[in-house]
Amino acid sequence: MEPPKNRKNQISIELTDDVAEGIYSNLAIITHSNSEFVIDFVRMMPGVPKAKVKARIVLTPQHAKRLLRALGENVMKFEAVHGLIQDSMQPDDFPPIDFGGPPTQA
Repeated sequence: MEPPKNRKNQISIELTDDVAEGIYSNLAIITHSNSEFVIDFVRMMPGVPKAKVKARIVLTPQHAKRLLRALGENVMKFEAVHGLIQDSMQPDDFPPIDFGGPPTQA
């Protein structure tokens, strides 16, 4: 018996219990080079001047663009059901970010 054609290209993805719990992040810092995009997910707490990167994802430029498209589509679907997402934070609301390394020089 032949497998159904729609299952031919399916990928089986395993989600372990610890990963399924997720990691809360309220700040993402995105940097890139000519070959990769790096997204650091940070959890900032009110009144605490120091925050830690909780997860880092490294993507190829092609995958970063696919992620951008997928996020855009999902935000549109969410807003169609739940209404417009209000972005209350402005860039000036965030304190300057210091990664603790030596200062850069040109």
